[in-house]
Amino acid sequence: MINGSEFPFKEGETILQVAERNGVDIPTLCHIRGLTPTGACRICVVEAEGARNLLPSCASPAVRNMVVETESERVIQSRKMNIELLLASGPHSCLTCEANGDCRLQELAYRYQVETIRFPESPIRYPTETSNALIIRDFSRCILCGRCVQACNEVQVNRAISFGYRGAASKIVAVGDLPYEESDCVFCGECVQVCPVGALIERPSRFQGRPWEIQKIQTTCPYCGVGCQIDLHIRDNRIVRVTGVEDVPPNFGSLCVKGRFGCDFVNQPERLTAPLMKENGHFRKASWSEALSLVAQRLGEIKSKYGADSIGVFSSAKITNEENYVAQKFARAVIGTNNVDHCARL
Repeated sequence: MINGSEFPFKEGETILQVAERNGVDIPTLCHIRGLTPTGACRICVVEAEGARNLLPSCASPAVRNMVVETESERVIQSRKMNIELLLASGPHSCLTCEANGDCRLQELAYRYQVETIRFPESPIRYPTETSNALIIRDFSRCILCGRCVQACNEVQVNRAISFGYRGAASKIVAVGDLPYEESDCVFCGECVQVCPVGALIERPSRFQGRPWEIQKIQTTCPYCGVGCQIDLHIRDNRIVRVTGVEDVPPNFGSLCVKGRFGCDFVNQPERLTAPLMKENGHFRKASWSEALSLVAQRLGEIKSKYGADSIGVFSSAKITNEENYVAQKFARAVIGTNNVDHCARL
């Protein structure tokens, strides 16, 4: 029973899983759905009848005849205390933080009306890492929730980062406590996407727009035929950031380095925006109708003079499977040749 309502459950399910499946909101901070529960943040604690201590719902199995309260006075006071401790772990100044408006800790502090912090702010032990061009690591804002470590180790399976040192000196480290660019990191950015605060920031998108200034547009990543779903973060008709779309196949939020950081070419002024035709040794802009008519004419002339097998069609892994199908259909049904190749064959 949760909050007075009875719910069925399967053996092995946690309290949090049963609650989520039945629309009962239990706030979480360190938890990533589908991964091994850690119970690190203690935000998801609940009160179970007969239990001496509050239970982390993400790591506590549901049992028969269990009676659970998710928003009792004891639970709320515990969550507020933990939020205060997290806010005291470093200089969480929302005004200057890139994650302002998209910060889970900020959201929880507002939800539970944490107005004052009774604990002294922890000193800054480690300098911000700004040495690489893609990811900024601000250790002073890190709350050691471990989401980045789990995403790296269990989702991407890169195993590039882990917890390092002990006690108050704990930090998230790459192997050998090296800077990212000297480590095994492949810069997929999965750690950035799951970070609930402003400890990990995409450098190219820094100062490019607050969350409330951004419009999200879902589309398909252009870099291969897998079809990963991405959200383009648009401000003033410019792409300022790319994130994976959560809970949507085939990637379920995960991206490679090209998918996450490789769309900056769209904003480049040198990018071609119209077909070019060469006349008298110089290129001039042309309409698509004019350019396609010329291509069709030249292909027809070559086919008539040398035969269909003198023409080959080379496709690309950077287009969708459907577009590759159309390319081979054009080669075989329109031109009449089986000379079709693809860069991913090699």
